[in-house]
Amino acid sequence: MKDVLVWIQIISAILLIICILLQPSKANGLQGLVSGTSETFYSKNKTKTKESFLIKMTIVFATIFAGSIILINAL
Repeated sequence: MKDVLVWIQIISAILLIICILLQPSKANGLQGLVSGTSETFYSKNKTKTKESFLIKMTIVFATIFAGSIILINAL
């Protein structure tokens, strides 16, 4: 049982890292300071975009990762 949990932890950690690295940066740097930011229809409706999918998957894999750590320590 403990070996299965360790493998779940390893796989979820790798997938969590991949999801975090695929997410775009939210900081504009100096570009946002000079030109300002503009809101578009696309930026307001992010419920079905790649970014929202990656955010949801990050939450799922982080929950699995944390749950596997708690279960390993409980055993």
